[in-house]
Amino acid sequence: MFKGFQSKKKSSRTVSYIEILSMAVEALWSNKLRTGLTMLGVIIGISSVIAITSVGQGVQKGTEQQIQALGPDVLSVFSGAARSGNIRQGIGSSSTLTWDDAKAIAQQAPSAQIVSAYLQRNAQVVYGEQNDSKTVYGTDLNYPLVRDIHIHKGRFFSQEELDTTKQVAVIGPTAEATLFTNGEDPLGKKIRIQGEAYEVIGVTEPKGSQGGIDRDDVVFIPLSTMSARLVGNNSLSGISVNGILVRAGDQQQLDAVQFQVTNLLRLRHNIYPPQEDDFRITNQADIINTFTNIVGLFTVMVVAIAGISLLVGGIGIANIMLVSVVERTREIGIRKAVGATYAAILNQFLTEAIVISTVGGGIGMGTGIVIAAAAAAIFKFPFVVSPLSIIVGFGLSFLVGLLAGVIPARNAAKLDPIAALRSE
Repeated sequence: MFKGFQSKKKSSRTVSYIEILSMAVEALWSNKLRTGLTMLGVIIGISSVIAITSVGQGVQKGTEQQIQALGPDVLSVFSGAARSGNIRQGIGSSSTLTWDDAKAIAQQAPSAQIVSAYLQRNAQVVYGEQNDSKTVYGTDLNYPLVRDIHIHKGRFFSQEELDTTKQVAVIGPTAEATLFTNGEDPLGKKIRIQGEAYEVIGVTEPKGSQGGIDRDDVVFIPLSTMSARLVGNNSLSGISVNGILVRAGDQQQLDAVQFQVTNLLRLRHNIYPPQEDDFRITNQADIINTFTNIVGLFTVMVVAIAGISLLVGGIGIANIMLVSVVERTREIGIRKAVGATYAAILNQFLTEAIVISTVGGGIGMGTGIVIAAAAAAIFKFPFVVSPLSIIVGFGLSFLVGLLAGVIPARNAAKLDPIAALRSE
C-alpha cells in the first residue's frame, strides 16, 4: 500500500513537469516571431563557437598532415639572404650553400640519417604544342628518400646519370597530365626545359597539394645537370644549391641534428661570433608547434567574440521574459488565486527561458556544423567536429537560458495575487 502511494506520487510529479513544459512551449508558440528573434542571439553565438572551433581544428589538422607529408623528422637548411645596401633580401637569395656542404653533413653529422641537396627553379617545359611553367628540381639520389617520393612508373635517375650530367627527367602526375594531354605514355618521350631536350624516364606517385601549391606539378632532373645547364651560378667553392634536407632517425633527434649541422656549417663557412650565420635552419616540429599555437590563440579570440554574442543573446532572453511577465500579470494572478505555488510559477518561467535557449542552441549547433562542413569542402581541409565543442555549446545554451530566466521567473513568482488580478 505504501509502495503504491509512492508510485502514484512520483507519477503525479512527472505529469506536473510535463504540464509545465507543455505550457511553456504553448506560450512560446503563441508568440512565434518574438520567440524566434529572442533565439537569434543564442543561435549566432553557438553556431559561431561550433563553426570556428571546427574550422580551427580542421586547418590545424590539415597543416599537420601536410607537414607530416614533408617529414616531421626533417631539417631544412636554406641559403642566406643577400644584401643590397642596407636592404636584406629574402632567404635563399644568396648562394652560400654548396653540394659539398651536404656531403660533409652526411659524413660528419652522426645524427643525420639521410642528407640531400637540391636546386629549385621555375622553368618553361614544352612537349609538342603544350607549353607550361613547371617547378624544376635538380636533386641528388637521396631526395626521394627524404621527401618520401615514390615512382609510379619508370624509374628515378641513377648515380651514373648524376655523375655524367645526363639530360633525363622524372615528372609528377600533374605535369604528365598537362604535357601529355592525349594520354600517351610519357616514358621515353623528349620534353624541352628552357630549350634543352630531356628524356622522361619516370613518373612519380601523387603527393597532393600543400598550401595551395601542387606538389605533383614538378619535374626532377639530376642536380649536376641543372647546375651546369639551367642555373649556371656555381659558387667559387663548388656547386651552389638552394637548400639541403637533413633527415634524422626520429623526431627526438632533431635538436641534436640541428646542433651538429649548425656547428659544422659555421666551421666550413668560417663564421665566428658575433658574425651572423649565412644559412638558416628550420625544424618541421617547430613549425607544427608554432602554427598550433597561432591557431589556438586565434580560436580563443574568436570564441571569446562568440561568447559576447551569447551574452547579448542572454540579455535578449531576459528582456523578453521580463516583458512576458508584465504582459501575463493577470494570468499569473489567476493561477496563484486557484492554488499555484511559488515554485510552480518559478518553474513555468524558468522552463520557458531554458526552452528558448536550448532550442536556439540546438539550431545553432546544426548551423555551425553545416558552416564548418561547407568551409572544409570549399577550402580543402579536414572536417573536424569535436564532441567537446558540442557538449560545451549545449551546456552554454542551457546555462544562458537558466541565468537569463532567473530574475523574470522570481519576479513572476513573487507577484501578489490580488495586485496581479487588479492589473490591466
